[in-house]
Amino acid sequence: MTAANRTLIMTGATRGIGLEAAREILRRSPDTHLVVLGRSSSAAEILPSLRGISPHVSSADVDLSSRASVAAAGAKMEDLLDSGELPPLRGLVFNAGVHLSNALTTTVDGYERTFAVNVMSTHQLLRQLHPHLQAPARIVVTVSDAHFGDLRHTGGTMPAPRWTIPEISRPGAFDRSENVRAGRRAYVTSKLGGIHLVHEWARRLPDRIDIVSYNPSLVIGTGLARQTGGAFPFLMSKVVPLLSVTPLVDTPVPAGKKLADAILGVTTAATGAYIHKTKVAASSTESYDTHRERILWNWLEQVD
Repeated sequence: MTAANRTLIMTGATRGIGLEAAREILRRSPDTHLVVLGRSSSAAEILPSLRGISPHVSSADVDLSSRASVAAAGAKMEDLLDSGELPPLRGLVFNAGVHLSNALTTTVDGYERTFAVNVMSTHQLLRQLHPHLQAPARIVVTVSDAHFGDLRHTGGTMPAPRWTIPEISRPGAFDRSENVRAGRRAYVTSKLGGIHLVHEWARRLPDRIDIVSYNPSLVIGTGLARQTGGAFPFLMSKVVPLLSVTPLVDTPVPAGKKLADAILGVTTAATGAYIHKTKVAASSTESYDTHRERILWNWLEQVD
């Protein structure tokens, strides 16, 4: 049996493309110890199947909408890495995300839940864990081409992002925040925020510690649409699957393999890059704004 000599910590590995990517990584990289960072109830359901592939799998409980829970999970990872109970940290994957039916859902800390989970928790965990990364290492943040907010990329199903910091971190930041459309705007704005975060971290991380954003594009069967409201769940369950025989739509297994390629470095990309499925591409024009990225960084650094 191959001994584990590297650790990969991953959120969003309990369903959809994250679970398929986790399976693929364990098959291809038997020297990797995978830590599934997520709700303990969800992790308990999938750990037996993952351990059927490799014994080098563990989990840690976290609620990504709670800053105290994120801090506790990060501290647990630090302790395990410092003690040598986990092998050297060589990768971080931030694949978890939420897409809600409004922009009013409030976290225990008073933040809008979409932004808290999709942006704030990523920065918080990176802040705690990046000093433990050993080169060469790769960090992957799952984003979405919905951040373009245009007809070409969303088929008219999503509004354009609306960026204002710190306003977008608070419930009720968008027009008619109780509506489904506001929930979608919060989602696309958070995915734009993920790309901003990748750009700023890329400028600050040491050499050979790379960070990239990954866009799986449209994938059916992930469960992400279950809380979105409106016609979106119907479209994702009944209409979009008809396109699965075309290159426009993926299902979790092939999409998970592509995510695994990004995580394992099979898909080559410079730090700060935006990977669209299997190759480096340009994200939206709006996503390249160094001033905005610095402001986001500074605000996240001072959040209590």
